[in-house]
Amino acid sequence: MSKAAAKSTAPAKQSKADYEGRSKPSQIRESNIVAAKSVASAIRTSLGPRGMDKMIQEGKGEVTITNDGATILKQMKVIHPAAKMLVELSKAQDIEAGDGTTSVVVLAGSMLEASQKLLSKGIHPTIISESFQRAAARACNILDTLATPVDMTDRQMLMKIASTSLNSKVVSQYSSVLAPIAVNAVLSVCGGPDSVSLNDIRVVKKLGGTVEDTEMIPGLLLDHKTCSSSGGVHRMEKARIGLIQFCISPPKTDMENTVVLNDYTQMDRVLKEERMYILNIVKEIKKAGCNVLFIQKSILRDAVNDLALHFLAKMKILVVKDIERDEVEFICKTLNCRPIASLDHFNPDMLGTAELVEEVQTGSSKITKVTGIQNQGKTMSILVRGSNKLVLDEAERSLHDALCVIRCLVKKKQLIPGGGAPEIELSQQLTAHSNTLAGIEQYCVRAFAQSLEIIPYTLAENAGLNAIQTVTELRNRHANGEKTAGINVRKGAITNILDESVLQPLLVSSSAVSLAAETVRCILKIDDVIQCIRG
Repeated sequence: MSKAAAKSTAPAKQSKADYEGRSKPSQIRESNIVAAKSVASAIRTSLGPRGMDKMIQEGKGEVTITNDGATILKQMKVIHPAAKMLVELSKAQDIEAGDGTTSVVVLAGSMLEASQKLLSKGIHPTIISESFQRAAARACNILDTLATPVDMTDRQMLMKIASTSLNSKVVSQYSSVLAPIAVNAVLSVCGGPDSVSLNDIRVVKKLGGTVEDTEMIPGLLLDHKTCSSSGGVHRMEKARIGLIQFCISPPKTDMENTVVLNDYTQMDRVLKEERMYILNIVKEIKKAGCNVLFIQKSILRDAVNDLALHFLAKMKILVVKDIERDEVEFICKTLNCRPIASLDHFNPDMLGTAELVEEVQTGSSKITKVTGIQNQGKTMSILVRGSNKLVLDEAERSLHDALCVIRCLVKKKQLIPGGGAPEIELSQQLTAHSNTLAGIEQYCVRAFAQSLEIIPYTLAENAGLNAIQTVTELRNRHANGEKTAGINVRKGAITNILDESVLQPLLVSSSAVSLAAETVRCILKIDDVIQCIRG
């Protein structure tokens, strides 16, 4: 009897182990999806022109007010590893397109919710992830058919596109000021038909005034004042500019030592030698024809002492010191000069030229402006103004997004309508495509198509409209062939979005769909979390 009982209990134990083995991956997957969805829902209310703003309070008490998805997620304290994947997703979208950082996370959250429903029906995660990947590729192809080419010489059209990006920002009321600056700056530094680097555009923030006082400087702008307080000059015409990376100070030995002086005449001799050493350096600089000197900030000690500044002022040489190391490349590219590492290499060939170098007052501080550069067009500087730090920082972030949008058009010169129009059209065409498929893939592609409707749904919801009614009407308009029908959040109605000049680059939407699908696939493929032991 005991043997029979033992035989009967063995299968029960085995089935329980099998159940636990099967349930653990599903529990891990469920936990990852819930964590990632919570991140998406946290920033969903920030989507669109009528999206709400987030107040981010740091540990030190500093406050940031923004509705930029990348900024919110970057400063959000995220612990769960799956939630961190959505933060990385936003960063990837910011690198690829520079805009759409909120949209891509909202899309990923909607796709995860669709995946959750499919998993509950017993569909294997591998089938879901592969179906989503194929659906995303087809969605990008459909977006290509909806796109229209853009003429990069049509500045009015480009300004409308930049304004579309700015209209969803806190500083949207200043879009008429920031949009032309973004367009002109990107087109000015465009190095070729398909290449532009935002590293060639320098943005300097200064408190004071309003965002309307933001201006583009056709030259170089340095967030440093000149050393005119030491009696030096603060304005130089016909400038010959040198950038040095060595110190204008008495030499010091590499090893510690002590010098004992028994007589004041010996002390006087040491000071005299130091004066002559510095004076000879300044004379060599003047001899090379340099009348404006930029001095890189030294890590070890002061790159220039007061005595050197005195001699440079006597020689009528304008001095700007404490140039940061990461500024050197931009300055050299702008002025067409080369950094000078030692006095032996200080010759006229290493110098740059400019019509005017001057110190100007901006608010309560001063900056140095270099204008009249011969090879103007390689780089551009923008001076951003704001009445307080919160507005100033948000203006810089908004301007960065506008610059990225125009950069996207340089890389891929195609436009699509905004206002949720492309997402609804994708949903309709992918749903029709799913009807041609057989088996489980049909359910997966249809779920992917329905998840794309989260964008127009959220736009309507954030604008205070009846989201279900608005999306249903939008769906019907697209079913009747109105591919450019979108949600006009300012009028609170569905209109032809092209007539409202609500446009966005193709690259923003296509990268958002493909990156979101790729992230969802990564999350679905995870079936266990392994804690690592530190060695």
